[in-house]
Amino acid sequence: MTTRQKTPIEPQKTVFPKVVTTLWLLFGGGFVAFILYVYAVSANFLNLFGELPNLRTLENPKSELASELYSADNKLLGKYFRENRSPVDYEDLPENLIQALTATEDVRFEKHSGIDAEAMARVGFSLLTGQNKGGGSTLTQQVAKNLFNTRGDELNNGLLNDVPGLRMLILKTKEWIMAIKLERNYTKREIMTMYLNTVDFGSNAFGIKVAAKTFFNKAPHDLKLEESAVLVGLLKAPTYYSPKFNPENSMRRRNVVLSQMVKYDFLTEEEYNQVKDKKIALDYRVENQNIGLAPYFRTEASKFLLKWCRENGYDLYADGLKIYTTIDSRMQEYAEQAMEKHMEGQQKLFFDHWKNRNPWTDRNGKEIKGFAEQAIKRTSRYQKLYDRFDGDEDSINYYLNKKVPMTIFTWNGEKQVEMSPMDSLKYYKHFLQAGFMAMEPQTGHIKAWVGGINYKHFKYDHVNQGARQPGSTFKPFLYTTAIENGYYPCYEVIDTKVCIPLPDGNMWCPNNADNKYSGQKFTLRKALAESVNSISAFLVNKLGAETLVKTAKRMGISTPLDPTPSLALGTSDVTLFDMVGAYGTFVNGGTWVEPNYITRIEDKHGNVLKVFAPKTVEALSEETAYMMIHMLKAAAEPGGTAYYGLRHRNGLKNEIAAKTGTTQNQSDGWFMGLTPDLVTGTWVGGEDRSIHFRSIALGQGNKTAMPIYGAFMQKVYADKSLDVSKQPFPKPLTPLSVELDCARYNSGGIPIDSAQQDEFLQIPTEINLDAEEI
Repeated sequence: MTTRQKTPIEPQKTVFPKVVTTLWLLFGGGFVAFILYVYAVSANFLNLFGELPNLRTLENPKSELASELYSADNKLLGKYFRENRSPVDYEDLPENLIQALTATEDVRFEKHSGIDAEAMARVGFSLLTGQNKGGGSTLTQQVAKNLFNTRGDELNNGLLNDVPGLRMLILKTKEWIMAIKLERNYTKREIMTMYLNTVDFGSNAFGIKVAAKTFFNKAPHDLKLEESAVLVGLLKAPTYYSPKFNPENSMRRRNVVLSQMVKYDFLTEEEYNQVKDKKIALDYRVENQNIGLAPYFRTEASKFLLKWCRENGYDLYADGLKIYTTIDSRMQEYAEQAMEKHMEGQQKLFFDHWKNRNPWTDRNGKEIKGFAEQAIKRTSRYQKLYDRFDGDEDSINYYLNKKVPMTIFTWNGEKQVEMSPMDSLKYYKHFLQAGFMAMEPQTGHIKAWVGGINYKHFKYDHVNQGARQPGSTFKPFLYTTAIENGYYPCYEVIDTKVCIPLPDGNMWCPNNADNKYSGQKFTLRKALAESVNSISAFLVNKLGAETLVKTAKRMGISTPLDPTPSLALGTSDVTLFDMVGAYGTFVNGGTWVEPNYITRIEDKHGNVLKVFAPKTVEALSEETAYMMIHMLKAAAEPGGTAYYGLRHRNGLKNEIAAKTGTTQNQSDGWFMGLTPDLVTGTWVGGEDRSIHFRSIALGQGNKTAMPIYGAFMQKVYADKSLDVSKQPFPKPLTPLSVELDCARYNSGGIPIDSAQQDEFLQIPTEINLDAEEI
């Protein structure tokens, strides 16, 4: 039997292994290509992709932080910022906020390392199917985008960045890389805090601290569940979901956030049902320079701070500096309240006084023709129209007189009107302005600063920006000069007309306020208290105007002073800032301390960058300073210009040294008030010197300016937390070389010898020129 040989069966060939191999090769090659691509992006290979932040930048990420201005009693006065952002620590974040954010933006935040593969897969599937399944960016990627401005031009100047389709891929790749590096350098808590400190909530609120303040007037740790949900909901589209401008959208989005918290077990259905129908209760206020406490002061402080920052390499608007000032928030509030109440009444009186008439008048009381037309040429509106129409007056005047909708200031609140720019200027020129400053004389620390009646509508600062004639408030410098040259408070001078020859051949013969001369003897103390001009003329004639200038300069007056006899009556412009500082010399035993308002500056970490110490000058002897206090106290005693107002109207019974001042035509009303703890100055007047009351009965300083001081001091003394002393002025430790009690002298004062008296009485009296000051 023959055995058949079996033919071997060859294995069946199949393409499956080749497909698998090919797929693996493609996957491996793609993976390698992706790794090489990521490496190329991170290294900016051939400058194709643009730079990444260096490691130092990643380890020390920087976002713009608002610098904060604090009062002496640690109240936030305001901020300086381009982006209003203030940092907060993780410990200050409420749990409901963290949970709301996690549930809505990145539920696997605690599990991923910067990139959420599941979320990316979901996005990829969405692209293939056309369904929207949400975004794939993690909170860490969003932090990278916010901190390092990955969408800006600085990091995206590579050769491929402008290629359509590639730009977004490169941007995302950079965010992936930086997110991974952030996760390596920071804890999850730190990243969460970074996110909430950098994200934009709209309404000029960057970061959770400012957002909580802006929308709910709260600190973050005080946010309720539903409030946290509102703020987290804002992040999707800050304008569209704004609770202020789109409340229905905001409420709907808030409930989406709450439902996400239910979905991921941060919230129960019962808790959700308790809050889902609640209305959003806002306490909305966007921070800006026009609102809040001490706006004039904040602006003035910014000028100094900007200069300091330039010189020391800091950015006031981005470096998160902490600036501590001398301002006391309580005194500042009392000063603003006192000014507001008084000036509202003064303005009503002023409107009634000039009813149906324009208040800009010349020395003869006649309306100044073309006043408004000339004034408007100094405005930015006129300049813009001038540039637009190449100086064509017809076109310019057409738009200056065309009515447009505008918001105007009134003492009853802002009002919407239709008014031409010309009529608007005339309307605002009718308003009286004011300035107020209070200072601690021993340190020069400014405690309150009110530069005007309303910062939003009247930006000009009347404390340090503007200078005006001080009138009789300048006389204490003259009397100080007299004391230094051998005169004493009890020295007697006859009230009679004094004429002093001028270099141009004319005679200067100032009148008294009532245009009369009593012929009676006045002690220097009484003459200062009653502000008798003839006595001041006598003293400046004896002492010389140049000597008076030197005294005023030594005591801190920085504005130019004209060394003419009329300077004795306050005809050269000074600032309220300088006047308060100079008067502080009297209270501080003769030492002038430069008025100051910044005590120290810290960086964002609390490191002290600079401590400020004021400049001091030994300007007067202690005895001279005390004698001037003694003389100035007479103004608040019976017969003095400040007596009735302070003692009866305001009920201030403690020792007060004071001086009132009123300039020609009642253009300026001044009051200076001194106590052992506070030196205070107040000015009231029109924006232009030609705008004033027509009657001295209405326009004198003890009517226009002094009531602000009286109301302020009432509030200060009523606040026991301030501990402002009502004690008498301290006497010098060294006995005085002169008797201050004029009754002890036989003649009531130090007598003038016969030669002096005869010389005095022979001064020409027949020339009667207009008074320079009342």
